[in-house]
Amino acid sequence: MYDSSDLRKGLKIVIDGTPYIVTDFQFSKPGKGQALYRCKLKNMMTGYTIDRTYRSGEKFEPANLDEVQMQFLYKDGDGFHFMDTQKYEQVALTEEQVGEAKNFLKENMEVTVLFFDSTPIDITLPIFVELQVTKSDPGVRGDTATGATKPATLETGYVIQVPLFIEEGDVLKIDTRTGEYVERVKR
Repeated sequence: MYDSSDLRKGLKIVIDGTPYIVTDFQFSKPGKGQALYRCKLKNMMTGYTIDRTYRSGEKFEPANLDEVQMQFLYKDGDGFHFMDTQKYEQVALTEEQVGEAKNFLKENMEVTVLFFDSTPIDITLPIFVELQVTKSDPGVRGDTATGATKPATLETGYVIQVPLFIEEGDVLKIDTRTGEYVERVKR
């Protein structure tokens, strides 16, 4: 069990049977009375954020979370399907659970799936992924001193801004945290 004095940014706790992560934290000690702990908590299942204030001495249950290495298999009407690489068990996550990660998922990619009480709730992608450009208009030559860019569509359907020299068929390194182009991969 955690005490209110253990609260800090990034701590994962259970409130009313739901896992939350502390996203912001402030401690205040008024002149009289108990210390107060003001927290912003993000629901790890729905993504909603709540504000709560706790007094010193309150107890919290730690969240029982497990991270499992899994392989992305395919997407269909039921969602995104992943397979545990050790036990060969499959799980499906909804589009809401996968979120922005859907823009960078390709078949057979290794990801980390977060489980709460054996229920998948979130995925973590590798920091960098390599994706092929499927559509890119030719760049217009001109004032390249400004670092001109153009849109390019990746094999997952995601559209990003890339330098003018990128062509269809090029493989690009993409930062999954920002969704931005990093470099062209030499093949």
